Amino acid sequence: MIVAKEKRQTNIVEYILYMWQIEDLIRAYQFNMEDIKKGIIPQYNLSGDILQECIDWYDNLAEMMTLEHIKEKGHLQVINNLVNDLDRLHRQLLNDPQEIAYGHIYNATLPFINEFDQKTGKKLSNEIELCLTGIYSKFLLKLQGKEVSKGTEEAIKAFSRFLAFLGGKYHEEQEKERTQSPE
Repeated sequence: MIVAKEKRQTNIVEYILYMWQIEDLIRAYQFNMEDIKKGIIPQYNLSGDILQECIDWYDNLAEMMTLEHIKEKGHLQVINNLVNDLDRLHRQLLNDPQEIAYGHIYNATLPFINEFDQKTGKKLSNEIELCLTGIYSKFLLKLQGKEVSKGTEEAIKAFSRFLAFLGGKYHEEQEKERTQSPE
């Protein structure tokens, strides 16, 4: 929860990937809050109100996953909305003639996006989800102790650079909205 809050504020891409990991952790613990309290929560080394807030956070996520029928696979709608918001910004930047650097980094990444799209069978909803899935897949392969090919490594580096640039633009946009909105 604390990590999620910090990542949400500073790096939207890392936040999304972190939340996908948390969803998978909850699944791995089969939505059993007692096991989550024993196996995950102690790693945070929290006490008092913050400890209870963390427990409640995991419990709420597990409940949301159950209500959204994603106990087996899929992602929380709130996280999907962030991915879609990144995709909206991505398309907006591509259409902005002043965003030359963004266009260059996207064009350098596009061959990897197309190749990964072919490998996944065009099941993903947009290019941002595709890049995030590529990065997350590498994480899962590493966890399983599986080898990652040189080509996959190269694609993941391209996805990471691209998403880091987009994430920076996202946070710029968010900051601009915060400073312009009346409080």
